[in-house]
Amino acid sequence: MTCVAPTRASASVRPSRITALLPAHNEAGTIRGAITALRSQTRPPDAIIVVADNCTDETEQIARDEDVDVYATRGNTDKKAGALNQVLAILLAELDDDDVVLVQDADSILDRVFIDEAMERLADPSYGAVGGVFRGDDRRGFVAHLQRNEYARYARDVARLKGRCLVVTGTAALFRVATLRRISAARRNGRLPAGDGRGGVYDTTVLTEDNEISFAIMHLGYHIISPSTCTLVTETMPTWRALWDQRLRWKRGAVENCVQYGLTRVTWRYWGRQLLGMLGVLVTLLYVATIVVALASASFVIHPVWFALTGVFVIERVVTVRYRGWKHMLAAATMYELVLDGFLQLVQGKAYLDAVTRRRRRW
Repeated sequence: MTCVAPTRASASVRPSRITALLPAHNEAGTIRGAITALRSQTRPPDAIIVVADNCTDETEQIARDEDVDVYATRGNTDKKAGALNQVLAILLAELDDDDVVLVQDADSILDRVFIDEAMERLADPSYGAVGGVFRGDDRRGFVAHLQRNEYARYARDVARLKGRCLVVTGTAALFRVATLRRISAARRNGRLPAGDGRGGVYDTTVLTEDNEISFAIMHLGYHIISPSTCTLVTETMPTWRALWDQRLRWKRGAVENCVQYGLTRVTWRYWGRQLLGMLGVLVTLLYVATIVVALASASFVIHPVWFALTGVFVIERVVTVRYRGWKHMLAAATMYELVLDGFLQLVQGKAYLDAVTRRRRRW
């Protein structure tokens, strides 16, 4: 890969240069679509680099056929974070502070105005990163359908909060080069967790690099945002097993990131969410145990208050998927999504247990 930096003399008069990085491990089925969507942006990136990480399929060749730069990682054992650190070590030495890096998963497809909208937010120097709001792909199956509804509710929540978010998503996010340089320097001087010990932008020791870099950005005094207009499509998990593995990594990673940073002005909200999550797991276990005992002892009684609470819950389920159409609203009223809620509670409990017992990580 050859990266050509603009001259410093012209940096103050030229527009920011946007470089898109697509870390990819065996993404032959999706890489072409991701590149095509980048080129179709109302503000296309100036350069697209596919970061091919230990690929054994045709990812690299497809990228070359699409006439984009390809950077093949060398000896990387640290997955996405390690791959990005390798290419960023080159780019950050060449780009200007006002330039922008887009980091996008190779299985994601950006909507046409994504970069334009994100660049408008990055014009505000208080923002260290601008992320996206994702919806699920059109994969068939019940598991994928549940994820699409889940993502629809997340998008609604972010829109109501005017883009305020807890984490800048790893599916697609834009960073100013100056911010990435500050992160790297802060890791070297001990202001932030060191990660690989070499001042890499991404911490290679964590399970959720997007969550950790969000913490890093906010501890440096920046804000993060996910505007409702920065939308994209991302891959859904095809099976319960795949979804379990994905969410276990996400949830355990979030717990360990909180422990890693401790209780700070930034992390107290995240600790609060973890405590609420733990309380939710305990309440669910107690609720199920109470029903089992009541049924076993033939003392099961339904009180009117539970009907009222259930009605409120049904309304919430219906309203929060209304943009998907009346068919989805009717389906949501049946409360079938409790299957996913129960599943995620189990994952949450397992994440806490694995974190406490320091069970070996799998990713």
